[in-house]
Amino acid sequence: MPAYKTEPIKRFLKHVNIAESGCWEWTGSGTKAGYGRFGNGERVVGAHCFSYEYFKGPIPEGYEIDHLCHNPKCVNPDHLEAVTREENLKRQYFYGRADQQREKTHCPKGHPYDEENTYYYRNAQGNIARQCKTCMRLRERSRNTIKRGVSDAIS
Repeated sequence: MPAYKTEPIKRFLKHVNIAESGCWEWTGSGTKAGYGRFGNGERVVGAHCFSYEYFKGPIPEGYEIDHLCHNPKCVNPDHLEAVTREENLKRQYFYGRADQQREKTHCPKGHPYDEENTYYYRNAQGNIARQCKTCMRLRERSRNTIKRGVSDAIS
């Protein structure tokens, strides 16, 4: 990492453009998904993470930064919140691009998609998806029964 002559916050603010929406839009380098990248003097980090840590404090262990404005280029600390991975994925699912799946209130087997019965994850295509926890438990129970049956048959 190069030794910079100016403080990180001064370099950081040179790459910020304040939009009418109130977002502080990152104009420096970034990822394909639109998130800013910033060399803080020790390593390259998400520009939104640098902003959160500089203005609000450390990101709690096991948390990540969510954009309340849904703008990945935004580094306005007032638009950033530390949340769990599960909460961040859930928010992306509900506030991301329009999707017919989001309108479904029940899984194909009829179990409700509610707080207690829904698991959110990122699928192989990188999209946010959800699974019914009841169906997951039933599949696992079925797998275990089959495994026990096979081992009993072998003995």
